[in-house]
Amino acid sequence: MTRVAITRGISATINDCELTHVPRTPIGVALAREQHAAYESALASLGCEIRRIPADDRYPDAVFIEDTAIVLDEIAVITRPGAESRRGELDAVAAVLGEYRPLARIEAPATIDGGDVLQLDDVLYVGRTLRTTDEGIAQLRELIAPDGYRVVAVDVDGCLHLKSAVTRVGADALLINRRWLSPSVFDGWRIINVDDAEPAAANALLLEQGVIVPEEFPRTRRKLEAEGIEVIAVPAGELAKAEGGVTCCSLIVKQG
Repeated sequence: MTRVAITRGISATINDCELTHVPRTPIGVALAREQHAAYESALASLGCEIRRIPADDRYPDAVFIEDTAIVLDEIAVITRPGAESRRGELDAVAAVLGEYRPLARIEAPATIDGGDVLQLDDVLYVGRTLRTTDEGIAQLRELIAPDGYRVVAVDVDGCLHLKSAVTRVGADALLINRRWLSPSVFDGWRIINVDDAEPAAANALLLEQGVIVPEEFPRTRRKLEAEGIEVIAVPAGELAKAEGGVTCCSLIVKQG
């Protein structure tokens, strides 16, 4: 099996990004682009073919491409982001994703961000957040039910997206910030807690050969390594100022 990682360049306007839970601080565009290139290199080192969509300065948040689609083996669902400023990002992403998957779309007035969707095998956990509505969750459930997927709505508090609070880091393991999400919904999964000093560390990107994590969270990294998880650390501090994490910056498409 091969994987394509669809990414998008960083807009020169990223300092105009949407922010919800973090204060606005200046983002160094050149440094952010260096860090994004390091992230793409990590993806490539883990066997991904990189497919980059050019930056578009009309859309400050466009680098966070994960929010624009939900990619499954059988279908890709083009979302309708909760932030109105992001909805113009969708067409360019759909044009590329349509080469790999049949497409479906979330329709107005529903909203859903891809960062609120955590796939665990045939179950998609979807966060109820400021960006994702119950109607968005209901539309997703209807669209993917024919392919055998279930959708479970999850309450999230204190962070932007569900995957700010929990991600998968192994065959049976989840990385969680319990302050933002109760682990009780994930019965049967092995729970690894982020270090208390690193609340934003729960966002990690699992690929077959390892887990990509921000290098800014060394304590949580050591916890993962102590559990026998292969970790690849990348610099991600500038994009964190835009409330982004490592899952946000790619759409992973399985091929073959």
